[in-house]
Amino acid sequence: MALDKVLRRAKIKRRIRKKVFGTASIPRLTVFRSNKQIYAQLIDDTTGKTLVSSGSLKMDETKSVAKVEQASIVGKSIASKAIAAGIVSVVFDRNGYLYHGRIKSLADAAREGGLKF
Repeated sequence: MALDKVLRRAKIKRRIRKKVFGTASIPRLTVFRSNKQIYAQLIDDTTGKTLVSSGSLKMDETKSVAKVEQASIVGKSIASKAIAAGIVSVVFDRNGYLYHGRIKSLADAAREGGLKF
């Protein structure tokens, strides 16, 4: 069962990555969700470099809140770091996860923070 779930997500991820490509001016906002934490980063796929990153692991304000709230805090954080780096527009890569729950919360918070996608 667990292997089927992993393979299913990998298949969806490949399908998404065929279409979603980030550049220096419009980077790819990718999300990784583990059981306890959530991470987001802006990637320039032309050079293969991470421009900005944020995660719930090292943030003090995410320690004692629900996971959906954690995602919202990380979304606001990545948006503020991106605006500071001069990035306004991104393409969203949900990384094979359903656009639901923590992923949706992070995306909505990033939009509220000023990112356009």
